[in-house]
Order: sequence, then C-alpha cells, then structure tokens
Amino acid sequence: MTSTVQKTRTVGRGSRKASRVGRPHAVWALPAVLFFTFFAVVPMGLALYLSFTSWDGLGDPRPVGLDNWTKLLDDPRLTQSLTLTVVLTAASWAFQTVVALLLGVWAAGRQRNRAVLSAIFFVPFLLSSTAIAILFYALLDPNFGIIQADTLGSQSGAFLAIVFVGGWQFMPFHTLIYQGGARQIPEVLYQAAAIDGAGRYRQFFSITLPQLRHTITTSTVLIVVGSLTYFETVLILTKGGPGTDTAILPYLMYEAGFKQYDFGYASAIATFLVVAATGLSLVLVRLTGFGSMRSTREGM
Repeated sequence: MTSTVQKTRTVGRGSRKASRVGRPHAVWALPAVLFFTFFAVVPMGLALYLSFTSWDGLGDPRPVGLDNWTKLLDDPRLTQSLTLTVVLTAASWAFQTVVALLLGVWAAGRQRNRAVLSAIFFVPFLLSSTAIAILFYALLDPNFGIIQADTLGSQSGAFLAIVFVGGWQFMPFHTLIYQGGARQIPEVLYQAAAIDGAGRYRQFFSITLPQLRHTITTSTVLIVVGSLTYFETVLILTKGGPGTDTAILPYLMYEAGFKQYDFGYASAIATFLVVAATGLSLVLVRLTGFGSMRSTREGM
C-alpha cells in the first residue's frame, strides 16, 4: 500500500514537471515589462500629473486643480476637434479595412509572383510618417504637383488627403494581418463548399469573412487607436487647415503645448485621448466577443 502511494506521488510530481516543460520563466518578460513601464506607463503618469498643473516648460509646475479639465470641457474647439477625430477614425477604418481585407485574402492564395507583390505592397509601411507626408505634400502642391488643383485648400480635399495618405502607409500592415488570418482558415471548408456548388464570392462571404471576425476586430482596434493619435500627417499636410477644418485632437494638443506653451492643458488633452482610445478598444473587444476567443487559429 505504501509503495503504491509513493508511486502515485512520484507520477504526480513527474506530471507537474512535464507540464512545465516548454513554459518560459517569468523573468524573460522582465525586459518587455521594464520597457513598457519606462516608455508608456511613466509618461502617461506624468501627463496625468501635469494635467492638474500649470506649466510653461520652465520652472516648476504649479498645481491648479481641475482648471485644465474645466477649460477643456468649455473649449469651443473641443467639439469640432472631437467630431473631426471621430469622422477621421471612421473614414480611415472603412478605407483601410476594405482594401486591406481584399488584398490580404488575395495574398494568402497561390497566385504567381504573390510573394514578390506582397513584399512590394509592404514597402510604404517601412517609411516614416514624416517622409510620406512630405512626399505627398509635394505631390499635392497646386503649382508643382501632379494634381493641378488646390486639394489641400478645401475642407473635403484636405480631409480626404489625410485619409488616403494614412491608409497608403498603414494598409500594408493590416494586409499582412489579414493574410496571416486567411492562411489559418482550414482548406476543408472551401473544399466542402465547392462540392456543394458554392462559387468564389459565396465562399468569401460565407466562409472567409466569418472566419476572419477576430482578425477584423484586431485590425479595427489598431486602426481606431492609430487614428486617434494621428499627428504628423496633419501637421505637415494641412497644419490643421484650411482654417481649423482638420484640427483634430492631437493637433489641438500640439498647439496648446508647443505654440501656446500651456503644457498643463496639453497634458489634459493627451490624457483624454488615452482614456478615449482605451475605452473604445475595450468596447470593441467586448461587443465583438474577441475576449472570449479560446483558439489561436481562425475557425478552430
């Protein structure tokens, strides 16, 4: 009886040790945790602290309580900037999602020269936002550009230019996400659909899109957060103009901090953006059921 108990304990210890095999130690996460802490958590904490102070960049910050937040809520430009930010986010999502989804599904196939074309599509993402904005600013110049019209001089033209330039840069990244997701869809689903007589378009809407629902959620969260923090393209292409027609919230933050030297008010806007982006991301994850996904493969 004693030997049986000892054998059972030995087997139990062996199974516990086996369950730990291949599981990395928590210490390997330390560099990433430290990096995120110093370059994300600490700056956000400082921005939150500065939002309750008055500081022009010199001397010591002076506590002012909720004055900056009251000023933010009473600022007549907040409604316009917030509306522009929401519209820009929606337009960027619609443009990038449709094109990136189609390109990603196509790139996941077995077409000839697919790998070469996929690499070419990815090139814009390797360029900096500043370089791309300068490039398109020159291309859209009404005097020397390829379009002999003052595109950036009108509200609609400037807005569409921002949406297109941002989409042109970041669409390759989302294409890569959809490509990876499409490759994880079991081929047997398409084979069964073909036997039932389903064509290519029916397979796309009945198999591909439902199987990519979590991939679409991931891409959507990244697009939403990225659009809420848009800055370089607006600064270089339109400078918030014409007038204030493209002065989105990040540009409003830039003006408050680096033109008016009111870093307390700029920090309040920055904190508001962080809270809004985090809240929207959590809402998207909750509404789409992404958080309840258990499989690491689409369709499994």
